[in-house]
Amino acid sequence: MIAPDMVIRASDVRLTLGGAAPVEILKGVDLAVAEGESLALLGASGSGKSSLMAILAGLERPTSGQVMVAGIDFVAMGEDGLAVARRGRIGIVLQAFHLLPTMTARENVAVPMELAGDRDGFARAEAELAAVGLSHRLDHYPAQLSGGEQQRVAIARALAPRPRIVFADEPTGNLDAATGARIMDLLFERRAATGATLVVITHDSALAQRCDRVVALADGRIVA
Repeated sequence: MIAPDMVIRASDVRLTLGGAAPVEILKGVDLAVAEGESLALLGASGSGKSSLMAILAGLERPTSGQVMVAGIDFVAMGEDGLAVARRGRIGIVLQAFHLLPTMTARENVAVPMELAGDRDGFARAEAELAAVGLSHRLDHYPAQLSGGEQQRVAIARALAPRPRIVFADEPTGNLDAATGARIMDLLFERRAATGATLVVITHDSALAQRCDRVVALADGRIVA
């Protein structure tokens, strides 16, 4: 049986932060994620799951270890190279929506694509916002949107470039339970429609069980 293509491979990843009193955040993590898989990184606060996500997404550099993402050696690249490598390949949804307050929903989704040279950015933004049920809110600013609507804009922004990998770090952390459940339904629906690999970082075991596979972290190590 041929093993599926692995879009993420991490080997002996370690992360130490701090100068005079260094703290070891990740302690030799090995992880492989298959193309198209949905994976939950489950762990309590301080377990290292968000730090691992940041490394896999090219936002943080490991102290040591190997990280291959979409066939690219992230450890060998500088900051500029990582920024280029992320573009169009990786989408990120955070619990803090990080929408630009002076831009409309349409602009928040379209402008990153336009800056990356996609001439169809605004058309794709409108299509993705329609897909998340916000075609009637295109010209509204973040302050005019509810928390759930802002997170839907953030999902549209992450998925509009059709990335191979989507990371979602506690994406419902700032939402009430009912809104959070609807947002996760939407995230899984859009991921299925685009065929992206999805990595969800969460402390919620019920949410984690919705994924194809669950990896549990504790104290900087994979424990299950």
